[in-house]
Amino acid sequence: MRWCSLLVALSAACLMGRSSAAADAPPHVVLLIGEDEYQTEKTLPAFADAELASRGLRLTAVHSDVQDPNRFPDLANALDQADLLVVSVRRRTPPAEQLQRIRTYIEAGKPVVGIRTASHAFSLRSNQPPPAGHAAWPEFDARVLGGHYTNHHPAPTENARTIVWIKDEAKTHPILVGLPQGEWSVGSSLYKTRPLGESTKVLLMGRFEGGQTAEDRAAEPVAWTNTDYRGGRVFYTSLGHPDDFKIAAFRRLLLNGVFWALDRTVPDKKN
Repeated sequence: MRWCSLLVALSAACLMGRSSAAADAPPHVVLLIGEDEYQTEKTLPAFADAELASRGLRLTAVHSDVQDPNRFPDLANALDQADLLVVSVRRRTPPAEQLQRIRTYIEAGKPVVGIRTASHAFSLRSNQPPPAGHAAWPEFDARVLGGHYTNHHPAPTENARTIVWIKDEAKTHPILVGLPQGEWSVGSSLYKTRPLGESTKVLLMGRFEGGQTAEDRAAEPVAWTNTDYRGGRVFYTSLGHPDDFKIAAFRRLLLNGVFWALDRTVPDKKN
């Protein structure tokens, strides 16, 4: 009996040791990339290497297949080990089993960060049906991100900029640590995202300076959080143009969003 008790105790200790080791392991961030508009196949991994890996996070980039843009090789294995999914995908309808893998991850209440075209990641224009054997998720924007993407304003120019600023009510949010307190211009065209879901918290607002009508000049949400879908932490920003990755404020925003989604302390300004 004493041997049995000893074996049970040793087994429990081993399990606790493995659980403790898993708990102490650096978070694993999976970058899901599949779009042809904003070069995030280059900018996002470069950002992640410089800003996330340098702070101890583990990274895996899953790119869409060059021969079959709807397919994401090695997705299943990466998601099985993911602590955070970062989505930069535009109008892709993956094979049904791959999209189900993504849905299973998210529906488990795990965190998500979406940038730019993630608002129309898994749907085709006019809700066209996907190819045979593939699947769409047009509700991803509204249900998971809490957004309402409909279109976008023209690309910014020297005389018609996209301007963003922190929303007054959100100034103390950790995702906004280290960001400018005034207005700043970005490289992205302004997405039309109103109205957002009731469970969202808007962090940044934006406007297009070149609007000719009152509607064109109306401010739009540019970054927000959503914690309503299965309880997972979700952060989204409609920014993500290549020029945005050259802006310290945007890089800080994305860095903070990743750490917030992981429920980790946002790094100090000096780190």
